[in-house]
Amino acid sequence: MKIELKKFGNILTSRQDGREALAAIAPLLQGVLETEMLELDFEGVITFTPSWADEFVTQLIDRFGNRVHFINDENPSVRVTLELLKKLSLETPKH
Repeated sequence: MKIELKKFGNILTSRQDGREALAAIAPLLQGVLETEMLELDFEGVITFTPSWADEFVTQLIDRFGNRVHFINDENPSVRVTLELLKKLSLETPKH
């Protein structure tokens, strides 16, 4: 399944907006098969902050693990945010 993040806007900044975006796609996620990959497509995204990413991307990774892949993620804002999320997930102990 490909999720085009630009559908949520090209400036993805607030925690609230990230939560709302995740809620908007929740019905689609119900039908994701156990073997299906989730592609997060960042084409057209200009600004991408850790707050939005934590509410959306982190939740998807928690649920789908290594089946979440990023495409068109060359934008520096996207790159820095994804690297920060990765670093924080490695530093944060799981309960």
